[in-house]
Amino acid sequence: MNKVGFFRSIQSKFTIIYILLLLVAVQVIGAFFTNELETELMESFESSINDRVELLNYNLEQAFERERNEEEGPSLQEEVQSIVHDVETGDITTLEVINNQSRVLGTTNVLERDRIGKKTTRDTVQDALFFDKRQDTTKYNQETGNPVHVQAVPIFDSQENVMGVIYVEASLEGVFNQMQEINDIFLQGSLLAIAVSAVVGILVARTITKPISEMRRQAQTMAKGDFSQKVKVYSKDEIGLLADTFNDLNSRLKHSYATIEEEQFKLRSVLSNMSDGVIATNRTGAVTLMNEAAGRMIGRDPDEVSGELLIDVMQLEDRVVDMTELPESGSMIIDFSDEEEFFLIRANFSTILDEEEEVTGFISVISDVTEQEKAEQERREFVSNVSHELRTPLTTMKSYIEALNDGAWEDKEIAPRFLGVAQTETDRMIRMVNDLLQLSKMDAEEYPLEKERVDFIQYFHGVIDRFELNLPGHIHLKRQLPEGQFPVWMDKDKMTQVLDNVISNAIKYSPEGGIITMKAENKRHYLLVSISDQGMGISYDKLDKIFERFYRADKARTRKLGGTGLGLAISKELVEAHHGKIWATSKEGKGTTVLFTLPLMNQKRRGV
Repeated sequence: MNKVGFFRSIQSKFTIIYILLLLVAVQVIGAFFTNELETELMESFESSINDRVELLNYNLEQAFERERNEEEGPSLQEEVQSIVHDVETGDITTLEVINNQSRVLGTTNVLERDRIGKKTTRDTVQDALFFDKRQDTTKYNQETGNPVHVQAVPIFDSQENVMGVIYVEASLEGVFNQMQEINDIFLQGSLLAIAVSAVVGILVARTITKPISEMRRQAQTMAKGDFSQKVKVYSKDEIGLLADTFNDLNSRLKHSYATIEEEQFKLRSVLSNMSDGVIATNRTGAVTLMNEAAGRMIGRDPDEVSGELLIDVMQLEDRVVDMTELPESGSMIIDFSDEEEFFLIRANFSTILDEEEEVTGFISVISDVTEQEKAEQERREFVSNVSHELRTPLTTMKSYIEALNDGAWEDKEIAPRFLGVAQTETDRMIRMVNDLLQLSKMDAEEYPLEKERVDFIQYFHGVIDRFELNLPGHIHLKRQLPEGQFPVWMDKDKMTQVLDNVISNAIKYSPEGGIITMKAENKRHYLLVSISDQGMGISYDKLDKIFERFYRADKARTRKLGGTGLGLAISKELVEAHHGKIWATSKEGKGTTVLFTLPLMNQKRRGV
């Protein structure tokens, strides 16, 4: 998470607001103070000027009203100049006395003595003479640029007639300098107050933002899944209550997170150990979850499939256009077979709904039904084969019985032959039914084996000897059996049935003058037995099928020889019941070899 910049932080905002509030307060107070002080200074300044002007006005009134002789005493102009000269000027820069004829009678400005006796054109003086009223104004000196207070005060006689005007220019530079000094002091004080308030504001803001910063850091820690830490509570105010609430939230989230993790662990364990595959998608049909079982079934890495559409992953483009059609189909069989392997998957689809019954995703549970489909197909083929195998002898028997019923029984030559065929077919059906019953019992594990310790080589010689007694003249048996004892824990009757089936098949398919080789080899932990003939052989693609029920490499010849098609299937079940394996090798035109293994008894067992 990015760190908050100082100028974006709450601390800076609190500090800035604190400073702004103090600055506004200082400015308001300063504006009021300076305004009042300026007014007070101006009033004091004007009062000082007015006092001197009033005193001057009084003296000038006496001078204007005094009667004069031309020979005795000073003239009015001289007396006026004398009075003006005695005035304490101070801030007064210009003081002139003008009669009612606008002529200057006296001035304090030494440089302007030449103006005495001349008329003045000052507007302020003219206004005072014309309106008989005092004139006050402020202007700026054009030479120095300093502000100047200007007064034009009329001089009245006893009949209130204007005898002249006192013109005064007083510099306001001192007043303005005082105001500037005061403003500088106030500015310095404001800056000091702002600096102090900034420090105080930061300290005050830290007391507010520090708990918030700790809660932010704790929230970042909680986002990573660590709920072990607590926020320190500094006070009992609103922020302290917020910290308490945050700690309580932390405890609740810790408990909820632990519960969720436990449930997720259970879910992962269930999904990982399921034999069925599970695929979850979002509302658009994109894969969000797939367990390992599903990945193995469809041959895809669950991590790589994430984000792909379920329709593409399950290869349903030709069956389904929209994801919403999947749940309506309930379940379907999907063929993932290729050239090397037959593989079928059953997929069951369901919809995930939220509280408002809106579709939020889909769940697909897939299972491998290859063996089930194979078993079902084998069952159908088995029923079909049984029906076919039984129908052939029954049809033959029916036709011969019908012929006998139509009168053939009276023919002494045909009748015995027909009855012989019926008996042969009946025996064949009995053998077939017995074989089927035996297979059924073996499938239901109701065909117990009565095992005993048997020296297999001696036993094998006895089986071969029995076949040689009834061996056709065109067949020869060859023995390649080792010397010594090779004890095997087996059921002699069941193993005799296996050898009878295999050797009988070898005799049936052996050509004129054929040799059948009986061989046994010690392979340390087991005994390898093989029976080889020199018959027509079996093609490579049919070798694995000869142990299936009712399968015949040469159906016509097998029926002719009276086979049921179940002998090798029974032999396979019996060998596997003895914890052995059976298989065949063959080359077309060069014969077939049937091999099977039997575990040898260990030394401990041999001492029994």
